[in-house]
Formats: sequence, C-alpha cells, structure tokens
Amino acid sequence: MNQILAFGKWDCSQIKVDDPGVAPYIITKPTIVTKTGARYAGQKFYKSKIFIVERLMNKLMVPGHRGKKHKITSRQATGKAQTANRIVLEAFNIIEQRLKKNPVEVFVKALENAAPREEVIAIEYGGARYPKALECAPQRRVDLALRQMTQSTFQKTFNAKKGASEALAAEIINAFQLSAQSAAVSKKLELERQADAAR
Repeated sequence: MNQILAFGKWDCSQIKVDDPGVAPYIITKPTIVTKTGARYAGQKFYKSKIFIVERLMNKLMVPGHRGKKHKITSRQATGKAQTANRIVLEAFNIIEQRLKKNPVEVFVKALENAAPREEVIAIEYGGARYPKALECAPQRRVDLALRQMTQSTFQKTFNAKKGASEALAAEIINAFQLSAQSAAVSKKLELERQADAAR
C-alpha cells in the first residue's frame, strides 16, 4: 500500500513531537482528503484524534474578534473548507521555499513552541478578586496555540495588502524560530509571565 502524503506532497511519517505533554494531541498521520466533515462531532474530545493540519484549517474558518467586537469579516472567513485548504496549502508552499524544510514538520514544531504551559484565572475571596496561576491542560495548550496563530493571521490581513497565506506562513515561521514577532509566542510568554507574578 502506498503511503499517504499531506496534500499529496509532504511525507509526515518521520515527524516527531518532542514535547511529551502535547504529543498525544498533535496527530501527524495525514488523510487522503483533509476534511472529515466533523464526523467526530458527537464524540467528546475526538477533535484531538484528527490530522493537526485539518484542525488548523478548521480554526481558519473562525476569524475571532478585535477588541471584543466581531469586526474581522472577509472573504477568507466564509466558512468554506476549500478556501481554508487553499490558504494552508499556499502557506506551506511559502514555508518550504523559505526554509527548505518539510512545512508540516515546521508547523508541528511551531505549535509546540507556541503552546502555553501556564495561564491565569481570577478567584474571588472575601469580595476581592485575585489572580491565580494554573497549569494549562495539554489539549487546551494545542487549542490556544492554534487559536492565537489563526487570529493573528486575520488581524495582520485586516485592511492590509498582505494575503492570508502570506501572513499565516510568516506566523508559523516566526513561531518555529521562537521569534517575538510571532503573536502566538508573544501571547504565550505574556501568559507565563502573568502566571509567574500571580504565584
């Protein structure tokens, strides 16, 4: 039986997740078509058993908000899986051209780098609210990293000349290189700094 390649181009069999915490939640086994059509929806936490690139595509269909107002609407956020698929494929081609590496491997490493280990919650005690440091659950770590990557992509393309695939590729490359220019890495460091102060 022939091996399935991501987008018919990239081999994912040698990709290894170094972080043991998030390893069970980053699935690097591709499918022929990167669209399950949410057949997993009825099963709890089944989203973590689908190919990680498909999860990125699903997140791209949710643009998020800016300043708690849902301003960010554009042609990329029409809910079309085909559009999300094209954006991710173009972004991966850009990553391959710039880094000369397997883009799926680069994306997985970027996700590991951007996944926050701690976060802060507010607890109420005697009528006053206090911040409390909390360890982030492994599945939530992956969810937060994916959300930050896609929402920063939309914010960088909003009212700008930069295309979505170009912005996504830049975000993944910056997160892969642990650069402060990556919004996901910046957010992770900020969360961990707040957690450290709240300890």
